[in-house]
Amino acid sequence: MSPDVTPRVSVVVPSYNNASFIEATMDSILAQSFQEFELVVADHSSTDGTWERLQRYRSDPRVRLLRTETGGGAPQNWGRVTAAAHGELLKLVCGDDVIYPDCLRIQVEAMDANPSVVLVAAQRDLIDARGDILLSRRGLGGLSGKVSGRMAARRAVVSGSNIFGEPACVLIRHQALRDAGGWDGSHPYVIDEATYVNVLLGGDFLGLDTALAAFRLSSSQWSVHLARAQSEQVIAFHHRLAADASGLLSWMDLVRGDARARGMAYARRLAYLWLGRRMHARTT
Repeated sequence: MSPDVTPRVSVVVPSYNNASFIEATMDSILAQSFQEFELVVADHSSTDGTWERLQRYRSDPRVRLLRTETGGGAPQNWGRVTAAAHGELLKLVCGDDVIYPDCLRIQVEAMDANPSVVLVAAQRDLIDARGDILLSRRGLGGLSGKVSGRMAARRAVVSGSNIFGEPACVLIRHQALRDAGGWDGSHPYVIDEATYVNVLLGGDFLGLDTALAAFRLSSSQWSVHLARAQSEQVIAFHHRLAADASGLLSWMDLVRGDARARGMAYARRLAYLWLGRRMHARTT
């Protein structure tokens, strides 16, 4: 894409030690039926060969490859790659996930048909290391079609989980993300959900009840310590939101959301253990 042309969409990939999957991620983006996009990758000082695998994409005019210095975790790399994006609309895809061929087309059309919408989310499939689907059409918590952003934000809190899904499921108006302060790293384990909610306080939400992306499960998601830390940060996010967004949440909303966040963290832990055994059985 010519540097003088502003793309409709920026797809940004913050990669970190994704050598096993980064090519599948890149190929899924470059194979989109909608082609008015740029693809910006920021590799966070990977040590497993991710950067070397990315080099074969350097000749594609849609692709820019950047490096991010060590430190700062996901917030630093997500911020770095997003700051380099020029598009009107923005999609972040982690370096081991994939988007399906019509993902951008469907989500851009939804944005164009609904000017008040600042964030579109779709369902996603859960896949294993081989790309096989383990669970299909997950997410959205029953939200479908256009609803107010505040209603969607409240639904997420009361559910105790990120009903919007991982970033690959989501398309955001870039200016709305800027207006909301960019990626919210106050609680790193909920950087995606916290950012979505900040964005949704400024406009409407639209849910698409079809799977347009796939989230790859890994063994790093199965730790008891991680489940506890995630639930603590979800609860802290709920209470900060209640303080910042006057009238959005009631006391009972917080009680329900906090209880469900604790329960969901351990339910997710058990689900990952079951899925882990299933994935291990497939590989052996």
